[in-house]
Amino acid sequence: MIGHFILRMVIWLLLTANVSLTNILIGVAIALLLPRGYTSPEKLKDWLQVLVKTIVAIPVAYIEAFEIMFRPHKQEDMILERVKPKRSPNLIFLDIFIITFTPKTIVVNYREDAWYEVHQIQRRKKKP
Repeated sequence: MIGHFILRMVIWLLLTANVSLTNILIGVAIALLLPRGYTSPEKLKDWLQVLVKTIVAIPVAYIEAFEIMFRPHKQEDMILERVKPKRSPNLIFLDIFIITFTPKTIVVNYREDAWYEVHQIQRRKKKP
């Protein structure tokens, strides 16, 4: 509860850029009146893994962008990627964001039966 209040106050003060007493009182009133959202019990381990994936995805995105510019990719493929079990909607969103962030892949559809449909481009067709 106190963490949500502090976060809301920090956001309020950053948005208004005013630390006068009146503004602080308005911020306190708004922070207390806003409804508290439901927080699902995601594991810290899952969040840390997603954070690491996000940090790794940034240089990978730059590398893939340069590859696309200098060596065109002619093959396209649709693949199904399984969603990890017991993922919260927030973690599913972050998974989709990370997949779509890299230039060679994009999530076309999230299926309710726990699959992502991913469109990806490849340099050449993989041999079986």
